[in-house]
Parts: sequence; C-alpha cells; structure tokens
Amino acid sequence: MPKSQTPATVLQSLMDEYQLNPFSLAKSINLSNSAVRLLVIGKSKITVLTALRLSKFFGQTPDYWLDLQREADLIEASKDKELQDVLDSIAKAKKPAAPKPGTAEKPNKKKTPAVLSKKTTITTSAHSAKNKGPKKVVKKK
Repeated sequence: MPKSQTPATVLQSLMDEYQLNPFSLAKSINLSNSAVRLLVIGKSKITVLTALRLSKFFGQTPDYWLDLQREADLIEASKDKELQDVLDSIAKAKKPAAPKPGTAEKPNKKKTPAVLSKKTTITTSAHSAKNKGPKKVVKKK
C-alpha cells in the first residue's frame, strides 16, 4: 500500500512547483514565516483557517487540505500503542433488546377536548398590535 501524502509533503511539493520559499508563501497567504516553516516540516497541523488560505492561493478546495490532515492524523493515531490499548478495551455499544410481545407498554390514549355546550359561543375580535393573531373570547349565555 503506497504511503499517504502528508500535508507537509504536498505543501513542499507545491512550493517547489511554484518556486516559493516559506517566507514568500507566508507573505502571500498572510501567515507568519514561522507558521509556514512549521507546516512545511510537519510540526504543525493544517487548521480550517490555514486550509482556507492555502486553497485560495493554490486553487484547491479547503476540503483537500483538511482531508490530507485528517488522513495524516489517522495514520499517526494508528501507530500509537497506548491509544490502541485503550481502543481495545472499549466494548461496542449494544442496542437494548426488543420487548417481548404482550409486555410492551400501552400507548397513552389522547384526551379528547371538552365539548362546548350549546349555550357557549366563540367570538373573534380583530387582532391587536400586541397580539399577532385573532383573540378568541368564550362567552357563556
């Protein structure tokens, strides 16, 4: 399986292709010289903000740079022995067993609204400035 490219190797390759040094790239994307140097040597990770700058400058999408970083992070994590021990100790989540037939709780019955008596009328007044809808008034005769 071919080794995955890291953000640092891709960035260095692009800098070579465009004949850039870390200082000129830093100036072009408005990052510090030291921040670019750390990216080029792989000591710093591609953040969302850096991905936006690099994608704008080199013409890729931000997802391109973030996917490179994600892949590099996953490869790095897979080499971590302590993390692997922790992951090995985690049991997979299990869904609860379905209830046995006939033992399930019965759904709540909906309560029906009280029926208005024949002597009750509902009138609607025009809506006011404070209330955004019609006001209902119940009057008993």
